[in-house]
Amino acid sequence: MSIADRIPGVSEYGSVDPAPPSKESNVSSLRNTLLDEDIKMFLRMRAVFSLRNDRTSNAVMALCDGFDSHSALLRHELAYVLGQMQDPLAVPKLIEVLSDEQEHVMVRHEAAEALGAIGDRSAKPVLLKFLSDKIPEISESCEVALDLLALCDESTEIDW
Repeated sequence: MSIADRIPGVSEYGSVDPAPPSKESNVSSLRNTLLDEDIKMFLRMRAVFSLRNDRTSNAVMALCDGFDSHSALLRHELAYVLGQMQDPLAVPKLIEVLSDEQEHVMVRHEAAEALGAIGDRSAKPVLLKFLSDKIPEISESCEVALDLLALCDESTEIDW
């Protein structure tokens, strides 16, 4: 029996998550788990998916707080789930992450794609700024995000 047979894998977002959501439902407790660098990554990931599934503003803010983590893997997953949630409350943090040229390339790439998935046009200037980034993962992700923004407003041509 594989692990996929033992753990229900498909989330309500249609993704197969690398860890099942925590049984904990208190946002404050989940935030504490997420931010605790001494807790095993698997448990921190479980907190991420529980916060995502909570869908409240407090959960979005807790996920945004997680970008202070030392783990690029965790920060990448945070950007991914914020894109899944499509909550405009995350836009300022995702813009900050994309704009940080010292941030890991895969975290920045995921932040760009999350901005596109959220569909908030306020992200367009920063996506345009990094459209010509010398790092292909960044420029290509900004291109994808801009295309997503254009789809959000079907009455507009792709004008970037």
